[in-house]
Amino acid sequence: MEDSRDVSPILDATDPHAWGPAIDEAVNAVSRGQVVVLPTDTVYGVGADAFDPRAVQALLDAKGRGRQMPPPVLIPDVRTLDGLATDVPGAARSLAAAFWPGALTLIVTAQPSLTWDLGETHGTVALRVPDHPLALALLRRTGPMAVSSANRTGRPAATTAADAAEQLGDAVAVVLDGGPTPGNAPSTIVDATGDRLRVVRLGAIPLADLRAVADVLGPDDQPTAGPDDQPPAGPDDEPTARPDGGADGAATPGDGR
Repeated sequence: MEDSRDVSPILDATDPHAWGPAIDEAVNAVSRGQVVVLPTDTVYGVGADAFDPRAVQALLDAKGRGRQMPPPVLIPDVRTLDGLATDVPGAARSLAAAFWPGALTLIVTAQPSLTWDLGETHGTVALRVPDHPLALALLRRTGPMAVSSANRTGRPAATTAADAAEQLGDAVAVVLDGGPTPGNAPSTIVDATGDRLRVVRLGAIPLADLRAVADVLGPDDQPTAGPDDQPPAGPDDEPTARPDGGADGAATPGDGR
């Protein structure tokens, strides 16, 4: 049986000169611990305050997914990196400088002092600066947001506000309509927690472009798992941090990162 849900109001935020009231509504919702929909440079995302555990859980519940698939965190600029991560390799910083804002997600070691609960992250966090003006305008007001693709788990990621609203219904408080998103490729994900950087999912940024900036192992260059290594849980539509600091590379292209 199809999931029947009331649809949340969709706020027009296509015009930067007029989107102020819509962003205000979204900021207020996030501050109340509610979940909102926002466009990114890949697909629409569903987001919440990264430092509000109840809000993060509400995000996971809206998608119908468990804590074993923690959401990535979107940040407004590269300066936020050191506030959320520790022991960031120089090569990872070079990639961030070259590709942020953009479709690059970096899996890094999370600052141990942070009071947040994104799920079963095993001490890592996936960070990205989206290349979308509306998303950045919202993030500058809210600070870091846990953001996953705006869809029910197992369904295609939304590339329009209407599709996101239909899928998530009244589980979200505000839907920001920034127009259709590209949705043609997910972000490229690089694990920066090991001895060498390695791609765990290829996406919008080709491996050759990454290697023009830093020494990066490709997906086929990953070390062979040892006998004590456990395989990561298989996510539905996005990769998840895994115990060895990596991520599941089997994610589909419908990804809000």
